[in-house]
Amino acid sequence: WYVNDYYHVTDKDAAMQETADVKIIETSTGYLYDGPGNDTALIFYPGAKVEDVAYASILKELASQGIDCFLVHMPANLAMFGINRADKIMQEYSYNHWYLAGHSLGGAMAASYAYKNSDKFEGLIFLAAYSAKDLSDKDLKVLSIYGSNDKVLKMNKVESGRKYMPDSYEEYCIDGGNHAGYADYGVQKGDGEASITHGIQQKITVQKILDFIAQ
Repeated sequence: WYVNDYYHVTDKDAAMQETADVKIIETSTGYLYDGPGNDTALIFYPGAKVEDVAYASILKELASQGIDCFLVHMPANLAMFGINRADKIMQEYSYNHWYLAGHSLGGAMAASYAYKNSDKFEGLIFLAAYSAKDLSDKDLKVLSIYGSNDKVLKMNKVESGRKYMPDSYEEYCIDGGNHAGYADYGVQKGDGEASITHGIQQKITVQKILDFIAQ
């Protein structure tokens, strides 16, 4: 019952719809959102108990802007059971620049993977997440994005986790954003009410990630 009780994507047909710029390719670990770029890729770990394709909107938009995105399917929709799935992706595909990102628990698990594999990545991106691992001595730039109305993310953990971040660490708070706004799975239990649409939150997030990668 527990593993079958998860947040479903609100519109699966829309999530699986390719665009003029982006193809959706099923892989051994999930999906590749293949856009016009061929130099830079981002591996994405979904949040706990969220259907992976709920993140399609944000990943398709990144791909359309030249950042190919690998969406990782996690066993039982829990990233703790698939921390090392980035290994297989990086063995099977070749890019000059790799980034790792994750939402909520997916972000924490991405940080755990990056802690042992920081030499493989140029950057790590948290969406409503934080690291319990000390990354302060890693040659890795880190971006943390969270919403001002997020009631699921423990901000005290974000604050206390700053001491684990490298010098290149950046934070950005999306005014009016909440915990679920990075994806399309509806309302999350315990979350704050967003004062902006999920579409706006996702647009802001995409731009901040693009700016971060372009630095």
